[in-house]
Amino acid sequence: MKKFKYAIFSLIFLAGCDNKLDLANPNYPTTATYWQTADQAFEGVTAVYNALTTDGTYMRTFPSFSDSRGDDFRGDSPATYLELGGKFSIPVTAGEVQWIWRDFYMVIFRANQVIEYVTKMDESVLNTEAKDRILGQAYFLRGLAYYDLAITFKAVPVITAPPKDQNDYYPATATEEVLWAQVYSDLEAAENKLPVSYDNVTGPDKGQKGRATKGAAAGLLGKAYLYKKDYQKAATQFEKFITGTLRGAYSLMPDYRDNFKPINENNAESLFEVQFAEGGSVANWTGEPGANWRQFSGLSVAYAMDGKGWSDYLPTRWIYNEFRLEKTVNGKSDPRLLATIASYEPDDNSTLAYGAPWPFDQGAIYPRKYTNDGLGATTDGSPELTGFINYRVLRYSDILLMYAEVLNELNRTSEAYPFIQQVRTRAKLPDLATTKPGMTKEQMRDQLAHERALEFSIEGQRIQDIIRWGWLYDAAKLAMLKEHDTDFDTWRAGKEYLPIPQSELSANKNLSPNPAN
Repeated sequence: MKKFKYAIFSLIFLAGCDNKLDLANPNYPTTATYWQTADQAFEGVTAVYNALTTDGTYMRTFPSFSDSRGDDFRGDSPATYLELGGKFSIPVTAGEVQWIWRDFYMVIFRANQVIEYVTKMDESVLNTEAKDRILGQAYFLRGLAYYDLAITFKAVPVITAPPKDQNDYYPATATEEVLWAQVYSDLEAAENKLPVSYDNVTGPDKGQKGRATKGAAAGLLGKAYLYKKDYQKAATQFEKFITGTLRGAYSLMPDYRDNFKPINENNAESLFEVQFAEGGSVANWTGEPGANWRQFSGLSVAYAMDGKGWSDYLPTRWIYNEFRLEKTVNGKSDPRLLATIASYEPDDNSTLAYGAPWPFDQGAIYPRKYTNDGLGATTDGSPELTGFINYRVLRYSDILLMYAEVLNELNRTSEAYPFIQQVRTRAKLPDLATTKPGMTKEQMRDQLAHERALEFSIEGQRIQDIIRWGWLYDAAKLAMLKEHDTDFDTWRAGKEYLPIPQSELSANKNLSPNPAN
């Protein structure tokens, strides 16, 4: 199957203007001249995907600021704001915070146009099946953007249509209830409209991997319900993958490392990933894509070790030790360790193990996940050209562990074991039902926290888990986090979120600060 490349038909659509003195730029379409053909509808939704590859979304800043706020990752950069982000002390004037806000609203702005104008297209222009697929993708991408904004900023404006007049450019902050209701609504609409795959559709998207699917929407909706502790609704979503309509649609890859390489992308374990690619000469930090748009991932160079990249972040010693708590059934280290962290391991027979050539202090540890380390690629003075590993937003292993979590929260603890064990078996770890039988609900919570830390380290998940579990407001858990990572010494109530950018508060008087401001 062909991989879906965002840059091919990516456009930014400009709203039409009523001022007759304004002259239209002939190089860019407007809403008055666009949205006339089926091809334009398909190109329009491609533009929404493209916004996921900018600095503030999944190209670099959003995942790196999420990672650095967990206890598995810490700053190691001369860039002050990267350090302060992980220390919960980022100022409201930081450009990085503005980039995240700006680029996720770019996703929303583009998705709103697709929903507004494709909905109005006549059947003679776009048949119902194709229209549903396009709208389903737009709903999914808008739901994903609002989900990411909600877990990052807590409360933000909810905008569901293109701006019609000047007042629409100054929306008020929505309540959390309204914001999360929008997340649920968008993802429900997406799940209803999207296909399980694009193998048998008719249109230019036929056979493409990387587009949003029914499974992506169903899984993210379950994750959203879990974040808000609606365990029964979350269980209903996850059961679709276990016994329902999506049973058999996904499976774990035999090799964990295949989830973080530029080969085997969009694989059987992937529910949704952001597509990055080689080539191009114009860096996609943000803005309007063109023919030379590079579509690279900045994580490959931001996370790469000294001498191979910027080394902006390092794993914590705690997460390294956590990987080593339990041996595999054949007495080896957890294989996820060296897929996640680069370290001196001369006694490990993995192809990723460093022996005598290790160029650093033997106690040094560096990120490996989402870098080119071990893949045969080097930066060669052009690191942007080598960052083409897709970012995995949602994997089937997350579905399994989230389902185990909701079973435990619904007092069905014994039923959680086999779903955890599927993930452990891939890592060649012993049967949990044998090593830790009959766990209580509280014990299972702690076990799941350990399992999730190992499975999803350096995937932007840990801080979100810490927030939704309430650990920062539990004295014992907070003390534990401070032992794991001294960045938590500077955490204060409300600072688990990023602040609303000061530039936005200054420009929009209807916008409210959040607890981090």
